Amino acid sequence: MMRARRWLMGGGIALGVLGLVAVVAVQMIPSDEELKVRAAAELETALGVPVSIGALHWQLLPSARVTVENVVTTQTQPIEVKKLTTYLDASALWQRRLKVKRAELDGGVLPQLSLRALGSKPGSQEAQKSPDPKPAQKPGTFTVDPLPLAQFAFRDVTWISRTGVRLVLAGEVGFDVGWRPRTAQIRRPDITPPADLTLTRQGQEDRWEALINLGGGTANGALTLKSQDKGGLRLSGTFKPQGIEVSSALRAMNQRAVVGGKASGDTSLSASGDTAGELARSLHTTTSFKMGPSSLLRFDLDKAIRSLGKDHAGKTPLDGITGQLDTQNTAQGMVVSLTRLKTSSGALSASGQARIANRKIDAEFSVDLVDGVIGIPLKLSGPLDKVQVSVPPGALAGAVVGTAVLPVIGTAIGARIGAALGKIFGTQPDAQKPAPPAARKR
Repeated sequence: MMRARRWLMGGGIALGVLGLVAVVAVQMIPSDEELKVRAAAELETALGVPVSIGALHWQLLPSARVTVENVVTTQTQPIEVKKLTTYLDASALWQRRLKVKRAELDGGVLPQLSLRALGSKPGSQEAQKSPDPKPAQKPGTFTVDPLPLAQFAFRDVTWISRTGVRLVLAGEVGFDVGWRPRTAQIRRPDITPPADLTLTRQGQEDRWEALINLGGGTANGALTLKSQDKGGLRLSGTFKPQGIEVSSALRAMNQRAVVGGKASGDTSLSASGDTAGELARSLHTTTSFKMGPSSLLRFDLDKAIRSLGKDHAGKTPLDGITGQLDTQNTAQGMVVSLTRLKTSSGALSASGQARIANRKIDAEFSVDLVDGVIGIPLKLSGPLDKVQVSVPPGALAGAVVGTAVLPVIGTAIGARIGAALGKIFGTQPDAQKPAPPAARKR
């Protein structure tokens, strides 16, 4: 039960719903309006933020149910519930137990930043005064069933990420005791090709088979949840991405793709925390990937080199790409790191690394015109929707010096040496920069 309570606290909305059900079940006679006022107070206590309810209706026949509409939290980005219907277990009610057979959420808005604020305020004054975390139960009150919620279905729910990306989701979850999902499906409706996740619990173990459809490919695997020796929970998993078209996959997530092509590889996942929310906030993934023939979208590598970063509009066909992709959830959002990147395009090949955080990129690449002979360093920086491309001044200075020493191959060697000097000594002051070749005396 302690573990179940932790999970319940991690999902503040679920706790609020149970508080709402408790009000309805205990008070069978009050009017809908009276119950609406009390339900708003219960939700505010559970969530830690002011809550308004547009309408509430309850009935016992032909089936026991409670319906609430237009629930809105008072926040900068409010959490909204258009309509939530809970179907109660009538036999459990007669035994003075609270059990929801099925809950259906039809329409809602869930901003990520607002969800994180739930539960940040202390609970009711009565809870603060009581030193006993489990106060004695009053005679005649209801108890919570070991399986308080059996099934939860949702549709037309909009998730808003911390960066403002909106995703419409639908799905269904069946629970076991302890708030462990027995089966779960989350999908992006009206997306082609399909984008969905299906989880199936393996017996009574905290292990789930995971099936993912995304970008016309799959990423199947398994998830495992374990209790740690020092307390808390640890989530781990492995997946096998196969034939996922990257641009299609990112389009399903309302993200703009940089690369087009099919990717395959191996992914590992890990997270730790006391609640589901803490697990999500600490999530880390590592993927070693490989792509066959693909393309660099909206970036012409050859043009970028010839113009020294001034012009890069266009596309670059690529023979293939390999590398490692890491994602890490942090308090400031997800950080994406790309390392060991290697790619080739005809006579061009490139290697490097990149880091993306807060929708900004910081990357360095070395582009070889003839592999292993000439290296032109490129630096990418700035917002993702307006990436700045530049060639370090040290590389240009080296290329000029090389030309003066030995034409033709001097440029190649000079560029490589100049790039290294540029990294060691930094950008040269304007007064120290060599004159352009045309101005030098021969």
